[in-house]
Amino acid sequence: MEPVEERLASFYLGQEYDLTQASLLDEQVHYDARDLTTHAVCLGMTGSGKTGLGIVLLEEATLDGVPSLVIDPKGDMTNLLLTFPELRPEDFAPWVNPDDARRKEMGLAEYAARTAEQWRQGLAGSGQGPDRIQRLKDAAEYAIFTPGSSAGRQVSVLQTLQAPALSWAEDSELLRDKIESVASALLGLIGIQADPVQSREHILLSNIFERAWQSGEDLDLAQLILRVQKPPFSQLGVFPVDTFFPEKDRMALAMQLNSLLASPSFADWIQGQPLDVGELLHSPSGKPRVSILYLAHLSEAEKQFFITLLLEQVITWMRAQPGTTSLRALLYMDEMFGHLPPSPANPPTKKPFLTLLKQARAYGLGLILATQNPVDLDYKALSNAGTWFIGRMQADRDKQRLLDGLEGVQLGEGGLRRSEFDKLISALQSRVFLLHNVHESRPVVFHSRWAMSYLRGPLTRPQVQQLVAESAAVPATQPAAGIEPAPEPGVPRPPEPRAAAAPPAAEPKPVPYSKVPPQLPSAVKQVYLPATLSFKRALDKLAHKEDAIVAREAEAGGYLLYRPALLGLATLRFPHNKSRQTHTEEMAYLVRTLEAGGGPEWAESRVRLEAQELEREPAADAYFVELGSDLGSAKELRTLEKEFEDYLYYNSVMTLQYNSHVDLYSEFGETEEAYVRRLRSAAEEAHEADAQKLKTKYERELDKLEDRLEREERELEEDKIEYDSRKQEELLSGVESVIGLFSRRRSRSLSTASRKRRMTRQAKADVDESEEVIEDLEEDIADLEEKAKDELDELAELWAERIDDVETEEVHPRRADVRIELFAVAWMPFWQIPLASGSLSVPAYEVEQA
Repeated sequence: MEPVEERLASFYLGQEYDLTQASLLDEQVHYDARDLTTHAVCLGMTGSGKTGLGIVLLEEATLDGVPSLVIDPKGDMTNLLLTFPELRPEDFAPWVNPDDARRKEMGLAEYAARTAEQWRQGLAGSGQGPDRIQRLKDAAEYAIFTPGSSAGRQVSVLQTLQAPALSWAEDSELLRDKIESVASALLGLIGIQADPVQSREHILLSNIFERAWQSGEDLDLAQLILRVQKPPFSQLGVFPVDTFFPEKDRMALAMQLNSLLASPSFADWIQGQPLDVGELLHSPSGKPRVSILYLAHLSEAEKQFFITLLLEQVITWMRAQPGTTSLRALLYMDEMFGHLPPSPANPPTKKPFLTLLKQARAYGLGLILATQNPVDLDYKALSNAGTWFIGRMQADRDKQRLLDGLEGVQLGEGGLRRSEFDKLISALQSRVFLLHNVHESRPVVFHSRWAMSYLRGPLTRPQVQQLVAESAAVPATQPAAGIEPAPEPGVPRPPEPRAAAAPPAAEPKPVPYSKVPPQLPSAVKQVYLPATLSFKRALDKLAHKEDAIVAREAEAGGYLLYRPALLGLATLRFPHNKSRQTHTEEMAYLVRTLEAGGGPEWAESRVRLEAQELEREPAADAYFVELGSDLGSAKELRTLEKEFEDYLYYNSVMTLQYNSHVDLYSEFGETEEAYVRRLRSAAEEAHEADAQKLKTKYERELDKLEDRLEREERELEEDKIEYDSRKQEELLSGVESVIGLFSRRRSRSLSTASRKRRMTRQAKADVDESEEVIEDLEEDIADLEEKAKDELDELAELWAERIDDVETEEVHPRRADVRIELFAVAWMPFWQIPLASGSLSVPAYEVEQA
């Protein structure tokens, strides 16, 4: 097969398929990524290839730079991490199913080799190769999150109880929906199926959340339990709280919630990274993420709990995004059973799903919902989906429900009738799908392409743990050693312990330095870097770096010694008028030594240091190195400060990326991945606008030709009627001529017959002429359509090239934009350690190079 035709914002799904011949056609099926903003449902029985198609859609989104949130109730979607660009048997070997190998009467190594070859051939048959797998692997960061388990990356749900950053004046309805869902999820986790209107448990929790969130106060589970016991309000409705919900009953509810918090297994729910949608969609560097939320180990109540909290976080994140017509991110859920059911069922996940289906389009968030049976989904959900991927159906009931739903999203005059859909769906086989897209004029039957990921099937928790360990180290979920937890709100932080001025050991030798700081002119500013490294830690560092004998000798004692350095702190502004943005950068330079006869080496001296770290007084019992005349002179320091300002003015520069085709600049501090993502979105919108102009132009020309064609076809019908009439008249005239041979009207009959024959020939000529004109018009229409298609393809290629056309612009500060905040002598602390052969200096303050 021909290699994949890569297109901008277009997903390659497979090849068109002829159901009557049960064979693949040459035409590749490409799906416009923007159409996913109107959401999609993927339907098909077990064995239909539904999961494989879902993975294909996610692979294409990843290649296009679109991040994905993948809710995986069964464990199938973890296969997205099984990508092997080299397609070696040893890559497949750890993941092939031993039972499958036994059924084939093969050893694992042999079966792995066979699987690798099967994948190589399958990919080649769909126009793909190892290079495309490598691009897929490099396009995003892949992560498996296991809420309630440490098998994969852990994720904490505590953040979902914090007050959302939304306005009650503008988003009160959305916030109350979030409160309703969170309360329902929490109660469901302890076995209470609560009605938001009638359940007193639900009403109590909802009021506690609303009172806290309206005042901008975050909650955690412990605070919630305490407020259940003692609510922060005295009335609910017209009744006192104790009448509406007696204290004894509230205590019973608090005990149930406390049992949840006290359970050792619940600890896994509150460890790990926060349930932050922005972090789930992009890495800290801005690279797109494919975050798989693995839920196969959870009970149904726990799944409902987590999915509800996740969806509410998605809604909050979504509302904070600017609007767009491009696809910004995907939310994919496999096996929707029980989470969006028809009425009257109302699980806590239903309302947020419906909210996303109605509102997410405006923010560029696309939903793909996969399920085996159409009866699993609410009618409202089906009617909000613009794309339907329909696979093989097992039961006639499922097919009829599907057809009912399709009638609600028909295309009008261009759409198929119910009976035609019925016939198509009944003929579908494994991996053959009917693609019904409201943005296209006709449905398409296609055979899904070969997945680049190895479709191993559901992974168990141990396998997930192995996969995560092999792909990347699982981030630590506990505070690192030596880092204390943040204090509780309202409790003052104890003062930071200062490093001891000197260890308890006695000084072994007289100290050749003075305890009196050098006297400096009042115009010379001086500051002290804090001694943050204790003597014991200094010895530990020494033991790692020096000979063990030297380290043991150093244990005899030492003292704190200040050495002079030159410190400059400055604030620089980088204005860029073209992009209407200004960046402010705080810079710190620390010159530890000054070369004799030379100036400071500013280029190698930039450090990460802030003014609040500095101290105005030295540590007690410290010693000082004598200060040279170059640093002790106010005049010399003013000269050095001017040189420092000149250095910053001439050597400070920041860069911005610029694409002239969409007039888009990067932002100061923006990562390359984030800029490319914005650039791609802007290019897609510009491409869409240009394509629409081109389509409008050709539609006008096609309308003119089609109007002419319609007129010619009507004229042809008239000419044919005229021709048939003339033939009849000619026939009758011929009969009259024969009769006239035997009568006195012979001459007149012959003349009439001749005239009739001429008129018949003329009518025939008119018919021929009309048919020729129609044939020419049909050719013109076909040529114009082909020309339009070629120009649209060229336009797509042009915009694909324009995305890479990025220039770099340097931004320099103006002289007035360089402001020196501090230029001073900085005393740096060292642990001075006397030894038999001399002495050692170990820095007592660690400063990081910038």
